[in-house]
Amino acid sequence: MIASLAGTLGEKSPERLVLDVGGVGYAVQVSLQTFADLPPAGATVRLLVHTEVREDAIELFGFLRPEERALFHLLRKVKGLGPRTALGVLSGMPLAALLAAIGGGDGGRLQTIPGVGRKLAERIVVECREGAAALAAGAPRAEAPVGPDGVLGEAVSALVNLGYKRAEAERAVERVKRPAAPLEDVVRAALQGLAG
Repeated sequence: MIASLAGTLGEKSPERLVLDVGGVGYAVQVSLQTFADLPPAGATVRLLVHTEVREDAIELFGFLRPEERALFHLLRKVKGLGPRTALGVLSGMPLAALLAAIGGGDGGRLQTIPGVGRKLAERIVVECREGAAALAAGAPRAEAPVGPDGVLGEAVSALVNLGYKRAEAERAVERVKRPAAPLEDVVRAALQGLAG
């Protein structure tokens, strides 16, 4: 079982990366949060890894932070929640906000993540609440995202998915300061600010 990999970041896309370790390229799937924190291709990186073995495939899931991997393992204990869905949940919001939502029993907040409906959100809260609260207590505090609830948080996420660094995306959205505006308007105004 592969527990970690250290090597050169060969390819990097939101869907997967290729990590070159001693001439062998490992395809590793990562959350959008990890993807946003990765250095550019060609840099050296160390990933914590979860190895998923099935009859027809071996898949690797990578994490920069031990807290994210721990939450991934916690989510995998939820009945019917596979590794890709767990990665999708981790991609839905920053780790600190996700831990707070699960630990606080905020199923409504979890439903804002694509692919997470009411029933799945309820199962995640019921089965992961205590573990998430314990992880949040021991997790280092990340910078709070701009407007973690609603349109501003979604706008930051959209800009990060477009390739902007999280810090510059947060600053651009913060300058817009229109939480009541539609998401498209906030993203458009933030993009104009970044271009100008």
